[in-house]
Amino acid sequence: MFKKVLVGIAAFAAFIALSVCVADYGLRRAAAAEAEVTSTPLEPLDTVAAENGFSVEVLIDGAPTTEYAARGRRYIEALENAEYELRIHNPTSSRVAVALSVDGLNTIDARHTSAWDAHKWVIEPYGTISVRGWQMSSENARRFYFTTERDSYAAKLGQAANLGVVSAVFFRERNQPVTIMPVTPAPKPYTKDEDRRAPTANDRAESAPTRGGTVAGAKERSIQPYPPPDDESAATGIGRSVRNDVQWIHMDLDPKAVAEVTIRYEYRAALVKLGIIPRDYPRPNVLDRRERAQGFDPKYCPVP
Repeated sequence: MFKKVLVGIAAFAAFIALSVCVADYGLRRAAAAEAEVTSTPLEPLDTVAAENGFSVEVLIDGAPTTEYAARGRRYIEALENAEYELRIHNPTSSRVAVALSVDGLNTIDARHTSAWDAHKWVIEPYGTISVRGWQMSSENARRFYFTTERDSYAAKLGQAANLGVVSAVFFRERNQPVTIMPVTPAPKPYTKDEDRRAPTANDRAESAPTRGGTVAGAKERSIQPYPPPDDESAATGIGRSVRNDVQWIHMDLDPKAVAEVTIRYEYRAALVKLGIIPRDYPRPNVLDRRERAQGFDPKYCPVP
C-alpha cells in the first residue's frame, strides 16, 4: 500500500551529510532529513536499543548516551536543557520507512496516530539517519532538548499523556518506483499568543450536551486518569530553529512492521527511584560534622 513519507533534500549541518537526491523520477540515494548515509552496516553494539538489527540511539553532543536494560525496556538518563538527536540505522538491503515519535508525537507533524498511519522518514539500504528536531516546515526543524514536563512541546499542545518515550517503528518498501510529490506548505508555527492545543477530554465534556446532569457534572466525570505535567520529570521541548530541507514522496510499504524500538528516558533521580541505576554514595552531612567539632581532644599529648 502506498504511503506518504518524508525525505530530506540539500540540508547541510556540521557533522551531518546531505540526505536525498531524486532526479528524472529515478532514485539515486534517498534518506531522511540530515541523514548520513553509510555504504556498510554499522557494527552492532550491546548498548544500542535494537530489534532485528534496526537500531535507535540518543546522542548528546554527538556522543551516544549510556543505555540501561531493565524491565524489558531500554532506559537512558536525560540531562536537563541538553539538546539531543536520534540516530537510526537500517541494517537491511531494502529501503525502509520509519515512523518516529517523541513523547507520543510524530516528529514530522506532531500528531498522535498509529504507526501505520503516521508520516515517516526514509532510510536507504544499510543507511543511517539523524533526526535532530521537530520538522516545522519543508525547510526548518526545531531542536529536541530535555526539559520538564510542564515546559515540553507535548504539554504546549495539550497532549501530555505519553511523555518520556521515544518510539520507532520500521516498515519495508515493496520495491515500487518512487513518485515525487509537491512540497507541502509549512505549518503555522506555535506562538505564545496562539493556542494550538488539541481538544482534550475536558474540553469535549464542557461543550457536549449531557444526559441527566449539568456540564459541571460531566466535567467531573471526565477528569484525566493521569497526573498533570510537573516540573521534575523529563520530557522533550521545542528548541532553536535549524535548517532542514525535506521533500514528500510516495512509497509502497508492507503493512507488517519489521521492527519496533522503544527507549524510555528519565532524569537521574527518577532512574534511581525506579531501581534502574544505583543510588549515589551518600555525601557526608557537613553540618553534622561541624556540630561534632571540638577545639581539643580530651586526652594527653601523644608520645613522639
